[in-house]
Amino acid sequence: MWIATVELLIGLSAGLATGAGFVAFLTVLGIIPRLVQLSKTQNFLISYEAGVTAGAFAGTILSFHYFHFHAPTLLITLWGLLHGIFVGMLAAALTEVLNVFPILTRRIGLDSSLIWFFMAIVLGKITGSLFQWLLLSY
Repeated sequence: MWIATVELLIGLSAGLATGAGFVAFLTVLGIIPRLVQLSKTQNFLISYEAGVTAGAFAGTILSFHYFHFHAPTLLITLWGLLHGIFVGMLAAALTEVLNVFPILTRRIGLDSSLIWFFMAIVLGKITGSLFQWLLLSY
């Protein structure tokens, strides 16, 4: 009984800390408002926030339960595309807000090679994703 109570408190505390960190990350850096501003979709701000909240909740549920989906390849492809768009846009908004890549290229002396730096990251991301999806998922 005590062990279950301690596990419950640890899990709840860890979840609250992680959730607070995620909200602080999005709030302090202004990721969603900046994404809305860049995409010129101010009318959908509430939808973006609801989508992030629902996605975090669904991700939590999927993390705790084993679900096996039997879906057509087209639906799985669409699902993966939507995941990639979300992660890519969130990463792009974060790097745009923080000016990570321009600062990094200036510091390592590659100002003129910024486009090649971006292409290396994009191609590395694509290669890693294909490697995981095609070789490690079966």
